[in-house]
This record gives sequence, structure tokens and C-alpha cells, in this order.
Amino acid sequence: MTNHRLGILVGGGPAPGINSALSAATIGAIQAGLDVVGIYDGFQHLMLGRTDMVRRLGIPDVSRIHFQGGSIIRTSRANPARSEEDLEVTVEALRNLELSHLITIGGEDTASSAARICEQGGADIRVAHIPKTIDNDLPLPANAPTFGFETARHVGTQWTLNLMEESRSTNRWCLVAVMGRSAGHLALGIGKAAGATVTIIPEEFSTSTISLDDVCLIIEGAILKRRALGFRHGLAVIAEGVAAKMDPEQLANIPGVEVGHDTHGHIRLEKIPLAAIIEREVMRRFAERGESLSLVSVSLGYELRCADPIPFDIDYTRTLGYGAIRFLVRDAAVDPALSGGLVCLEDGRLRVLPFEEVQDPQTGRINTRMVDVQSEHYRVAREYMIRMRRSDLDDDAIMSRLKAEAMLSGDRLSQRFSPMFDADVLQGAL
Repeated sequence: MTNHRLGILVGGGPAPGINSALSAATIGAIQAGLDVVGIYDGFQHLMLGRTDMVRRLGIPDVSRIHFQGGSIIRTSRANPARSEEDLEVTVEALRNLELSHLITIGGEDTASSAARICEQGGADIRVAHIPKTIDNDLPLPANAPTFGFETARHVGTQWTLNLMEESRSTNRWCLVAVMGRSAGHLALGIGKAAGATVTIIPEEFSTSTISLDDVCLIIEGAILKRRALGFRHGLAVIAEGVAAKMDPEQLANIPGVEVGHDTHGHIRLEKIPLAAIIEREVMRRFAERGESLSLVSVSLGYELRCADPIPFDIDYTRTLGYGAIRFLVRDAAVDPALSGGLVCLEDGRLRVLPFEEVQDPQTGRINTRMVDVQSEHYRVAREYMIRMRRSDLDDDAIMSRLKAEAMLSGDRLSQRFSPMFDADVLQGAL
């Protein structure tokens, strides 16, 4: 086996900056004397033992792709770690390609697969993983973002600002479901930057399982409170991960919902029209009181993933690509015992986190970084939201307006919304 061949592949969903990371790594590798091959469609073909779905990459192929969205070698969610047989076939295919170095670009699932490849490959294959996801849910040091997140937040904020103006101009509410499988980083980042009326993320609920009622109560309360303040329009941002905390059986009983799982065992949230489900339920609640509520629902996610990266993500990914090559080539002589890990920046300096530092010791999967609801970042966002609070029910002036808008007595209003305060970990603290 040659000691001078590097393979690069991309796994998971697209994120702005993939081509920039790939470009930097390819140029750095060639300058270090390595041959570089791009592997098409992530692990998909390697799992079948195929070694023909690759292309040799030269500097002219990648020198001007750093500002482009998407992935020139495509991507897939294929999971080589779903069985020992698939893992063995994948590692053997990498050996047949005569690779001594591998760069994987992806999120939590791809990082978990890369860790297994590194373990299975032993000393034969040195692995560097470049953390990518618009979900921002990988446990990087110093709360560093995953690449792609800042561009997705930027583009998503622009979309949301347009929808807020739509809401104001038409004097109605808009519900925006934002991509994010488990964590609410992207929804919170967009909602806070745009100044959305209210943003709902899964981390704000203290219970492990939530219901559709828990979410709709927050939106219903926000609509009523905003009306009490004199406004009949508004916009709610809801993290897609909220659906992941709901009972799958409850979701499956909702018309038009298909509850399935991907190759990594996750609920396929793209099959759950969360915004539309919430829209129907909130409209039903107002209809019970004899009102026809005007709502519009939008799902935001796929529009963000292949956007051209903003300068932050271009800068960031070029550094990570350089760091991957430095680890694979130069640092191999310095620390040969470390055969794989996540390339990241900590306090402006490149660092490689060994896979075992970020893995769950029981499952072997990479840990998920959730939004810290005790952080200043979240608390500030929360302060500027319009939500019904427990203190509103004790304020005679506000309560009078809320009763008029809800067409409910004070006792019934308190009875209806009190469960929301119990389920919400920060509602009574702010």
C-alpha cells in the first residue's frame, strides 16, 4: 500500500462550506506530496465494495470552488456502521483504493462512522473528520460553531425577515419550522437575529417527551398576548427537533404524517409537516371560540443547505481543511498514536479532538451539543420574545385584555395556560 494517497468523502446533508473545506484539503495534500481522490456519494458505494465511484482531484479541479455551495463529490446518508459486515466491506474498499489517509466531512452521523472506520482500519488508515452541519450540534470546544451554521443562520434570517414583513403587511401570523434534528441552535439563531415574536426549541421543555398541546399552548398564548399589546400580526419560529420529542404514536395518528427512520435510526423529520400540523391545531383552537384565524406556515431548511457560504464559513473551512492535512501528514510523526479525530479550532488554534473524547462510551456515537437554556445567549433571546408568562395572569390590566381577546373568564384562562408554565423550565424565571 502506498503511503501517499488521500481519500475525501462527504456524508449527511449538504452545508455551506463543503467545497471550501474540500478545496483547502486537496490543495494542502497535493502540496504535501499526496495523491488525492474524491469519493462520490459518501460511504454509499464503499459499503458495496465498489472502488470505481471516485475521481482524482488536482489543484485546477478545486482552486475556484471555495465560494460555491453544494458538494462537487456529492453526499449521502449511507451508514457503514449499521452492521459489522458493512463496516468490514467499507474498510476493505478503502484499502483496495490504497488509501493511507481519509478525510470525512460531515455531522454527527458521519463522525460516528469515521470513528468506527478509524477503529476498524487500525494503523492502516489515518482519519481526520471535519465537522459540518447547519444544526450546530457537535460538541466542539469553546462553543465553536460547526461550519455551515453561520451561513444557514444568515440566509435563514433573510428569509424570516421577508416573512415578518409579509406578516405585518397582511396583518396575520406566520409559523416557520426550521431544520434541526435534535437541537434548536439554528431556530434560535434565526429567531433571535430576526427578532421573531417567539421561538420554540426542544431544549426549553424540562420533560423528555412533549405533546402537540405543549407547543400550541405557547403559540396560542403568544398570539393572545401580542393582541393584548395592540398587534394582530407576528411570527413564530419552531425548531424541527420539537417533533423529535413528541410521542411517535401521537404523530402517526395525525393525518398526512409518515413516521419513518433513516439509516442511522433517526426519525425522518422531513416527513413530518410540523408547521402545517401546528397551523391546523392553532386554527382549530381559535375556531372553537368562533374566530377564523389567518395563519400561514412555512418550512425552512432545504433552502439553506446548498447556499453559497458567507465569508465566515469560507475562512473557517479553509482553516479546517488545512488543519486536517497538518494532522494527517505532519502530526503523524509527532503523535503517531492518535490515528483519528475531529479537526477544530479552540481559541484560534487548530486542535484535533480524539474520537473517544466526544463519543458516548455506551453507544460509541458522537455526543450531541444541545442549546444551553441557562446561558446568556438563550436568556437574552428569551427576554425579547412575546410569550404569555405566569406574571401576566396576576396583572389585572393585562389579564383584562387577555380575557377579552381569548373570550374566556379569568379562571378558565388561568386553567388553560397554567400547564405551559409547569412544562417550561425558564418561563417562571424570567
